[in-house]
Formats: sequence, C-alpha cells, structure tokens
Amino acid sequence: MSANVPATDSGGGHVRLRFDIAYDGTDFAGWAAQDGHRTVAGVLDETLSTVFRTPVRLFAAGRTDSGVHATGQVAHIDVPVDALAHAYPRRPRGHDPEFLPLVRRLARFLPEDVRVRDIGRAPAGFDARFSALRRHYAYRLSLAPYGAEPQLARYVTAWPRPLDVDAMAAASRDLLGLHDFAAFCRHRAGATTIRDLQRLDWERDGEEITAWVSADAFCWSMVRSLVGALLAVGEGRREPAWCATLLGAPERSSDFAAAPARGLTLIGVDYPPDDQLAARIAVTRDLRTIEPR
Repeated sequence: MSANVPATDSGGGHVRLRFDIAYDGTDFAGWAAQDGHRTVAGVLDETLSTVFRTPVRLFAAGRTDSGVHATGQVAHIDVPVDALAHAYPRRPRGHDPEFLPLVRRLARFLPEDVRVRDIGRAPAGFDARFSALRRHYAYRLSLAPYGAEPQLARYVTAWPRPLDVDAMAAASRDLLGLHDFAAFCRHRAGATTIRDLQRLDWERDGEEITAWVSADAFCWSMVRSLVGALLAVGEGRREPAWCATLLGAPERSSDFAAAPARGLTLIGVDYPPDDQLAARIAVTRDLRTIEPR
C-alpha cells in the first residue's frame, strides 16, 4: 500500500483518492464547509463520512464562492486504509474500474445539484490544491433583450446593456502576466494577491458572450472582479487602458462592482506529470513577490 500513502502531511496509514466533481452552485453558500450553511464541501464530506464510516474531509483545487458553479472541480480525500473496504460493493463486477461502484452509489446518495463524476487513486505527491498548475473558468453573459434562455438562466448572467467586446478584449490583454491583483481581490488575511493571469479571452456567439479565464491560481472573488471591471469598459464607462492602472493597487478597488456569481463556472484544473507533483507543491507554497519597477 506504500504507493498510495499520501505524500503530504498525512502521517501515513491512509489512501489518497482524487475526486472529479461538478455542481450547480445556485443553492450552495460556496465550496468551503460552514456551520449553519449548505455548502458543496459540507454536503460531500457528510455523505463520504457516512460511506466510509469515519470522518473524512475533501480538499479542493478551487474554493468557489456562493452561487458559483463547477463542471471541472478537483478534490482529494485521505481515507484510512481500514475504511477503504466500505467503498467496494459486496458483489463486485470484475470488469468495473475500482471506484465506479462508489461513483454509482454517490449518484444515489447525493442531491441532484452535486455530482461526483470520477474517483481514482491519487499518484504519490498529489494534492488537489497545491499540485495544480492552473485553473480555468468561464464567465457567460447573455445580451438578448429577453435575458438568458430559461434552461440556462441559472448559469448565465443576463446583461441589459450593449457591450463593446473589442474594447474588453483590448483591456484584457493589458492584464495578462504576473501582477499584484489586490485591486481585483477581496481581502483575506495572510493570502497573497500576486497571480499569473495566463488567459483572458472574450468570445461572442450571437447574443451570447463568454470570457475564458485561466491563471495559476485565483484570489478571493478575482474572476468576478476582473469581469466586473471589464464590463465597465465594455459599456463605455471606462477606457480600455484603465484596467491596467489598477494593477499594483494595495487593496480592492471600489470603482467597479464584481460581476454576479451565477455566470461563473470552474471548468477545469491542470496538473503536471506525476513525477513533478511534489516539486509543484514546493513552488505553489513559496510566497511570491514582485520587484518594484
């Protein structure tokens, strides 16, 4: 079992499992467990603790905010070796992947607005949060005069005013790279706001507009704040060059509002090859700074 003992802070005696998860965030108060609130992690932790008959806790690549959705969330749990047997059916099918029966079982136990799409043994050194190379989000808007299509209304923000997508794209290009994004982040004590924004593209299809946003990591409310600032540009209330002037500010700017949560979805998380996972953790945990110009 040594190859399955978690490589990070577990003390051994556990098997680390990777979970691929999707959820409709509308009726959740975010990912992180909170007393008195319905959260994604809270629902999953409770269900998995029942399945394994021992308390377990999920750790996610992205701690999404209240109302934010996911199709590509990744998380891990450390299951005691002697509790792992509870994942298996009494009458296993020889051709099934190891944890497919557990995926099917969770489909029955979990509420319809959260799904575990896949489960597997994590490679040595894997940590859903600290091993990640980058996260990918999509923000969807509808400019249709009647709003979002009813079937998509929970996942698309209806925007009542015209938008200049070319101006938004120009402003987005100035934000790419390694910067201090404090102006676009809600304050969290001890958390860095230095991030490497790797993609911020806009795509229009008729009345539907999508922002594709990727970075090594995101600070609290960063994607929604970026979109909110760029919407001010798209409406003509700000020039495209304005967004770049906010970089390096010491705190969250009050000059724009964050975009509504409903349009935002975490769509994927990238990881390095297995033999580079542990090294990636060291890089992620390193506190970054930016040299003054």
